[in-house]
Amino acid sequence: MAHAFDEVWTMDTPVKPDLKNGVLLSSIPDGGQLLGIIDGEDALLVRRGVEVFAVGAYCTHYHGPLSEGLVVNNTVRCPWHHACFSLRTGEALRAPALDLISCWRTERVDDKVLVREKLTPPIPKSPANAPGSVLIVGGGAAGLAAADMLRREGYDGPLTIVSADDSPPVDRPNLSKDYLAGSAQEDWIPLRSPEHYRERKIDLLLNSRVISLDTNKKEVILESGKTLTFGALLLATGADPVHLSIEGASSSQVHYLRTFADSKAIISKATAAKRVVVVGASFIGLEVAASLRARNIAVDVVAPDRQPLERVMGVEVGSFIRRLHEAHGVTFHLGETVSRVNGHAVTLSSGTVVDADFLVLGVGVRPSLVLAEKAGLAIDRGILVNEYLETSVPGIFAAGDAARWPDPHSGEKIRVEHWVVAERQGQVAARNILGHREKFDAVPFFWSQHYDVAINYVGHAETWDAVTIDGRLDERDCSVAYKTGGRTVAVITISRDLQSLQAEATMETEIAERRERAA
Repeated sequence: MAHAFDEVWTMDTPVKPDLKNGVLLSSIPDGGQLLGIIDGEDALLVRRGVEVFAVGAYCTHYHGPLSEGLVVNNTVRCPWHHACFSLRTGEALRAPALDLISCWRTERVDDKVLVREKLTPPIPKSPANAPGSVLIVGGGAAGLAAADMLRREGYDGPLTIVSADDSPPVDRPNLSKDYLAGSAQEDWIPLRSPEHYRERKIDLLLNSRVISLDTNKKEVILESGKTLTFGALLLATGADPVHLSIEGASSSQVHYLRTFADSKAIISKATAAKRVVVVGASFIGLEVAASLRARNIAVDVVAPDRQPLERVMGVEVGSFIRRLHEAHGVTFHLGETVSRVNGHAVTLSSGTVVDADFLVLGVGVRPSLVLAEKAGLAIDRGILVNEYLETSVPGIFAAGDAARWPDPHSGEKIRVEHWVVAERQGQVAARNILGHREKFDAVPFFWSQHYDVAINYVGHAETWDAVTIDGRLDERDCSVAYKTGGRTVAVITISRDLQSLQAEATMETEIAERRERAA
């Protein structure tokens, strides 16, 4: 999502009050917010009953305006990507934000609320009964979020991330969006600086692959032959792109997008390219198409589907997404596959020939399960975990794209390939490694960007029996509810960020109510 990181002010912008001068309590409705200034810093006053909290005004993920977000209990949630912050401490409770927001002490004087000094974040205490060491296999969303949370929770033991990638953990959603389109700088992409790992004493092993796991000895063997032992283990092995064998295509002509290096390679090729074929009308494939169109490259999308994303979002949304891309010059060849490649000529299954300087394949991913399977962990189209994200072997946890967990919203065991879900699972797994026994019950969320249209999705619907559309897709202002047996299981919104947050909160309430009834 392309968002400016600095606010643009105009002559029409109302003057924000200096909150240190105090405001009337009655001027803020219960559950309401007031945007103001504290010592030159934008800040937000939030009222919950007789309590008033003062916190930073912007999300620490992509600088989303929290004043446009949703207050739920003693938290405030970002309207862009659903990060969640504590109003009491400023703590980033849920990804994708990893850093806290500022927090000030407030004081009631008669009928006024005054903002006092900025609060210093508490120093976490080392948890009791923590494992002697923690090993994380995988340097993606779940792995980094877990390591970050372990240190935030006060764990000071040896902590190692083993990553097969050649770069530190990166903002993977950006690889197919702004960075690929050329509107995000390269130094925005790493999630943490090299200094962060040194300061937090996180041993990050890059270009390292685990080839063996012994659950009895509690050790892994790396491809290099090195052995690492652990007290607790998190498997965050993620997923790998599905590779297709295309007759006549050389390895230099076919690209996949999963890593920072993959995105850089596509950008390098795109500098001299005029036409590209994208194989697959998946989220990745379509985001790549949009990003390459931003570079004025002609794009043909080839996919066997009737409509883009129809299986995930239904025919109505799929048709809208197709029209959106066609309006930006993308040519679709649906119901087709690539038969062969001969130089720049790409022959489709219908016999149609299109020109391409190279191809990008986005035909899905498969969970990386070999390590867990060889180690004897329970597998069912993913690494099976319980509600605490623990595998069939005590002390070994799994999170992210490879994990299949019991979803309290649908009642099914599910595995989803969403960045925010992976981060949140990494955070919960980290707390459970430290003995918290916290159930993973977050409602799945992801976003997809197509040109200037952002699509937010909450919930999880593999199937549905009814679709309800409020608003108009073509006007880019709507919500789409997917229902099973009359119950809403997923909601898509376009230009209705607050409604997306409200749908998420409603699903969370339903989970809590079902849990109470079952107790």
